[in-house]
Amino acid sequence: MVPISTPHNDHNTRLRTALSAPNSSIRLRAALAAGTTPDPGFVGVLVERCAIEPDFFVRDMLTWALTRHPAELTVPALLTELHSDTAQARSQSLHTLSKIADRNLWRSIPRSLLHDADDDVARAAWRTAVVLVPPDEVNDLAGELITELGRGDRDVKRSLSRALIALSDAISPYLRTATTSTDPAVRAHARATERLLADPESEFAITADDAKRIVNAGNAMQDE
Repeated sequence: MVPISTPHNDHNTRLRTALSAPNSSIRLRAALAAGTTPDPGFVGVLVERCAIEPDFFVRDMLTWALTRHPAELTVPALLTELHSDTAQARSQSLHTLSKIADRNLWRSIPRSLLHDADDDVARAAWRTAVVLVPPDEVNDLAGELITELGRGDRDVKRSLSRALIALSDAISPYLRTATTSTDPAVRAHARATERLLADPESEFAITADDAKRIVNAGNAMQDE
């Protein structure tokens, strides 16, 4: 790995170079070193790399490295990234903020991210929201998240269901209403979430009957 224990400006240059290496192991070690020996100058470089790093494990190490730096330096940079045009910048910043887990940040998170067009961003926003939401706003969050029922593939649906059940009792009345929705995808997702709420250790699953109804509804729409 390129050494990063040099004078300040050279520190940043060497870290940036190491984080740009073609070999993901070099990038991983660079992120680990940046978190092991934090330096205020590293924050901008780490946040910058979060937006473009292709490897999941390196991204997770970048998040860990950022959490090792003072929040007064990392949080402003991360909040700025929430408005980026790059989806990964938004999702990774949300992920890092969830690890910092400061509920004082709640009002700084745009509610629009809960409904972001990019599934990865929305999933990160759901996970972050249930970590940061203050007790007196849990019901409002439940009302926001319930509108996403029926969205996406199995992984997206499971992520939403996990976020919903993290809200515990607040979500139950919303789920009961959703099970009577005219949209079969919403009904099926709501039922699957109710089952998960009753048994959080169980697997998320749409029943065969519900899946058939969703397919039939889709076919009917195509025929119109």
